[in-house]
Amino acid sequence: MKQIRIVLWLLIATLASPVAAESKLTVQPVADNVYAIVGDLTQRSPENLGNNATFGLVVTPEGAVLIDAGGSYVGAKVLHEVIKTVTDQPVKYVINTGGQDHRWLGNGYWKEQGATVIASQDAVDDQHERGSMQLTFLANLVGDDLMATTDPVYADVAFDSEYTLSLGGTKLLIRHLNGAHTPGNSFVWHADSSTVFTGDMVYLERILGVNTVSNTLAWLETYDAMAAYNAAHVVPGHGAAADMAAAKRDTYDYLVNLRTKVAAYMEAGGDMNGAASVDQSAFSYLANFDGLAKRNALAAFSQMEWE
Repeated sequence: MKQIRIVLWLLIATLASPVAAESKLTVQPVADNVYAIVGDLTQRSPENLGNNATFGLVVTPEGAVLIDAGGSYVGAKVLHEVIKTVTDQPVKYVINTGGQDHRWLGNGYWKEQGATVIASQDAVDDQHERGSMQLTFLANLVGDDLMATTDPVYADVAFDSEYTLSLGGTKLLIRHLNGAHTPGNSFVWHADSSTVFTGDMVYLERILGVNTVSNTLAWLETYDAMAAYNAAHVVPGHGAAADMAAAKRDTYDYLVNLRTKVAAYMEAGGDMNGAASVDQSAFSYLANFDGLAKRNALAAFSQMEWE
């Protein structure tokens, strides 16, 4: 029954629009056998299947490694069709870089294909904690019918702080420190191509999101640990792949500005009610600024009260 629903949904989606769902994902070559698969910068929707994020792909002679699973079962299926335009190699491993929906809710599809899923234990704990809420949230944005095919499925391999994955002569180092956007955030270092896959630790082109499970102080510490690798290529959690200068500009500098402005506001005796007014205008060039900047300031204020 599940497979029938998926086929019917894909047929309806294709007939409803001349633009296939796959066109919402763009393949960006980063280095030899290394790719970013770039999704929408906008909100989750029926058109993007919850895949409003950037995913990573490393291809080896013995199979491929996918960094982040997609935002739904059908979203993962469409992501797989995009991967097939790049390689005939099967996806052997999927790394969840955190507990945000588009990082892991496609796990069920990939495990059906025979892939092994890897995540930090903190990410798995976060997925258990927020999975039901995420499914309800996505049902409102993407559609009940689509999300009815998506079940919470968790990692086969969970690690505490560091895990080395070897496949086809390629090594990927997965590191988890103290969280960032979500408590279980990890980044993935591919030394051979000098590429780092950051998950939601780095946003490019769009303003990052600070929510109730984010930790802005830990975020900066995790960023510093990632930046120490001095990667030539950065595959972010959102936006197109770029370099460390772009990552610093759009993520690190934004976080520093947010914390600095909120701290000054707090020291001046400001309360929660006015925290949304702190000046973030230097970053108004980022997509979704109007929708998220004030919310980010309120969340940062709430967290920094307890530091």
